[in-house]
Amino acid sequence: MRISHEYDDIIELPHHQSATHPQMSLHDRAAQFAPFAALTGYEEVLQQTREANEEFYARLYGDGLFPEDMVLEKEQ
Repeated sequence: MRISHEYDDIIELPHHQSATHPQMSLHDRAAQFAPFAALTGYEEVLQQTREANEEFYARLYGDGLFPEDMVLEKEQ
């Protein structure tokens, strides 16, 4: 690995703070990096699929009593 000394003249300088733009709050800064809802509507599709599967198995087994290993778990 080669050590570079290109920035030795500025590395110890204080961090720049703008006189015209206030520093962003930590909350706002964190929000920039927070996950976003890229899959808008995904939860609704999962719920619809879950309900469709439950209806299918209810019709298949008649009384809605499914074998132990067939019960679909619902999210809390």
